[in-house]
Amino acid sequence: MAQPKPVVKSKPAPKIKAETGPIFGKRNYILFAVGILAIITGFIFLGTGDTVFAPILLVLGYCVIIPIAIIIKDKKKEPEAPISIQPPERAATPGL
Repeated sequence: MAQPKPVVKSKPAPKIKAETGPIFGKRNYILFAVGILAIITGFIFLGTGDTVFAPILLVLGYCVIIPIAIIIKDKKKEPEAPISIQPPERAATPGL
C-alpha cells in the first residue's frame, strides 16, 4: 500500500516593517518641477520650429531629470544623541 506523505508545515513569512511617512521629499519635488519645466520648454521650442534645443530639453526632462527625481532619496534625519557637557578633569599639581 501507499504510505501517506508527511505534512510539511511552512514557516510564517517574516514581518517586514513598512516605512511610514511621505515617499518623496522636498528635493524630489523640486527635481520633478525642474523636469516638467524642461519638458514644457522643449515642447515650446518644438512648436516654434527649433530642432536643436527642443530635443535636448525633451531628452533631459524625460530621460535624466524625472528618473533622477524618482530614484534619489532624501537623507533621513536621525535623532541626535544628547550632548553631555562635563568640566575637564583637573590635573593634580604638586606643591599646591
